[in-house]
Amino acid sequence: MTLRHRQRGWLGLVVILIALVIVALAARSALKAYGVFEEPGKARPAAVKPGATEVEQAATITPRNALERAKGVQGMVNQGAIEQQKRIDDAIPK
Repeated sequence: MTLRHRQRGWLGLVVILIALVIVALAARSALKAYGVFEEPGKARPAAVKPGATEVEQAATITPRNALERAKGVQGMVNQGAIEQQKRIDDAIPK
């Protein structure tokens, strides 16, 4: 019975290790889907030619482009917050 009791700790470690591997694989596939994780040997998509059709542009949108758009939106939100804070400060009588 004491031998079996000792083995429970190892079994728990193995189960935790398997769960960690499953989470790592799920995270890797999610990062690939979002375009954040790139494989070293894989080539990047070509850039869009000037005057390309809308379909061609949509087909070649890269995740980096999406990140740049998100940063632009963040800048606009920050600027709007600064302007709103100025309006609030101006509205409060001193």
